[in-house]
Amino acid sequence: MATEPLSQKEIEDRLRELPGWSLDGNRIARTYRLGTHFAAAALVVHVAGIQDELDHHSDLTLGYNTVALTVNTHSAGGAVTDLDFELARRVEDVAPGHGAS
Repeated sequence: MATEPLSQKEIEDRLRELPGWSLDGNRIARTYRLGTHFAAAALVVHVAGIQDELDHHSDLTLGYNTVALTVNTHSAGGAVTDLDFELARRVEDVAPGHGAS
């Protein structure tokens, strides 16, 4: 997958396809609120598996019933790339109810 930085317009266009995700500085970010701490911890395990499959890792924070992710591509100078959006899309696929924040 290409690791070339995306333009601001490309990022904005792709974010429209991922409700709940936003640009936070030079990263894309999303917080999921789940019903219980156990559900949040389970989502973290699923996300860790996806990250290992892609060999691409986000900053991932587990709260009581929340999971927060922020991601950019270090090998592209900390820019947002296709790889970040692939990770975001895959996380959306496993998030309960697509994780309304």
